Amino acid sequence: MKTIVFRLVRDESGATAIEYGLIAALISVALIAGASTLGNALDSTFNGLGSKISTSTAGKL
Repeated sequence: MKTIVFRLVRDESGATAIEYGLIAALISVALIAGASTLGNALDSTFNGLGSKISTSTAGKL
């Protein structure tokens, strides 16, 4: 019984897997936040371009 407890205490493979999982979760959150920010910036840029195009062609149609 003692050897089983010592083996479990020295085994670090579970801790390593948890660390990799936490790193992957952090990277995922960063990517989602970055994509959201980029999407909002692109949305405002294309809305601005669309309004400029519609005002410049309003009298020509």
